[in-house]
Amino acid sequence: MATNDTAADTTIAVFLDGLASAAPTPGGGGAAAIHGAMGAALLSMVCNLTIGKKKYVAVEGELKDILAQSEALRAELTGMIADDVAAFDAVMAAYGLPKGTDDEKAARAETIQEALKVATDVPLDCCRACRKVIDLAEPVAEKGNLNVISDAGVAVLSAHAGLRSAALNVYVNAKGLDDRAFADERLKELESLLGAAGPLNESIYEIVKAKVN
Repeated sequence: MATNDTAADTTIAVFLDGLASAAPTPGGGGAAAIHGAMGAALLSMVCNLTIGKKKYVAVEGELKDILAQSEALRAELTGMIADDVAAFDAVMAAYGLPKGTDDEKAARAETIQEALKVATDVPLDCCRACRKVIDLAEPVAEKGNLNVISDAGVAVLSAHAGLRSAALNVYVNAKGLDDRAFADERLKELESLLGAAGPLNESIYEIVKAKVN
């Protein structure tokens, strides 16, 4: 069973054991981050298997740039596993604060609200990163090595799953916020991220499908 100290180098088997266990973390937020990180990693693989090939010399510079971005996103998304655990733990700790007096109730309520703001922003950060992975997938699908181009399709599907999965955590935490201006601002951005991602995901998938079919 995985502990709350979910390290970036935890094996897949241990991470999945943690997801399957009765422990609340790691959970869906960590899984969303992993989806995005896998998408970024797959884009990196396609880039690495395209760069240096004579047939693709014309796009080498562009793919080197994309590789740098995809690797940065992979690291960022992998780190979000721990961020999600920390945000969840902070919310649970806030709800566990004493509420025997009016002062305690007021302090508890304030702490809960602050924790919920962080718990809203953490998955929104994941959504932003996953959307960047989706955007990078388009040129990779169009210009990457045909021998591994199916992996660009898997990459975009994985990143889109991460985006939509993380969005659910934004919704659930934003719902509990008293600061509706804060919540509405985040939800507006989320809808913008989601809005074009669906059609773009399908478009990239079709590009890849046409190349492998």
